[in-house]
Amino acid sequence: MPKAVLSFSEKQDYNLVIKIQKNILDDYEGDFSKHIPPEQVERTRLLWNAIPSQLVKENKKCVYGKIKQGARAKNFEIALNWLIDSGLVHKVSRVTEPNMPLKAYEDVSAYKLFLLDVGLLGAMNDLDSRSLLENDKLFNDYNGAVTEQYVLQEFKTLGDLPVFYWASNRAELDFLIQYKNNIIPVEAKATVNLQAKSLKSFRQKYEPNISIRTSLADYEENSGLFNIPLYDIENVKEII
Repeated sequence: MPKAVLSFSEKQDYNLVIKIQKNILDDYEGDFSKHIPPEQVERTRLLWNAIPSQLVKENKKCVYGKIKQGARAKNFEIALNWLIDSGLVHKVSRVTEPNMPLKAYEDVSAYKLFLLDVGLLGAMNDLDSRSLLENDKLFNDYNGAVTEQYVLQEFKTLGDLPVFYWASNRAELDFLIQYKNNIIPVEAKATVNLQAKSLKSFRQKYEPNISIRTSLADYEENSGLFNIPLYDIENVKEII
């Protein structure tokens, strides 16, 4: 969020940044009742506020029964489309096979939902800045969600980069991107730990020409596997 970034660049005050982010979130929720049909407002709020808890699950697929008991996707269809069309939410669908073009293999019934901004994700959960900066052990489970959110955002800034994810019975790969004539698996790691079982499983099965692992580790390339630092993932096109 530009206002939050500008505030921190001028005052280096994390508490002020969080206050700005909270105000932005309040404004968004206020817009729900102004622009959405009255009968859809509550469903939109439920879906919007459930996204952080959905992302922290091991299987991050959106499950509507976890949002409201007995709910199904069709109950939230209008709410979801409004959030996507307004730019508040990114929808990343699963693909059944990693083939060209990815869109042709999209499973429309399975998808992950991300917010528009990683800072807002933290603010929605009252995340203390020290948890992130000091690598708090209690923060470990949520660290992966924050990292995926950040990487997805960076991909979205590239505009013409189709982004999906892949899952099998035993593995789930964070992202699949389509670039030129390549289908590229992407594993997003929150630390310097480079163990990536899902990526290894995918590479063994499909033998992609290019694979990406992004983490806090330094840059390295080995036999088509690119280790790209998180801070540099925005330059993925130039790197590969």
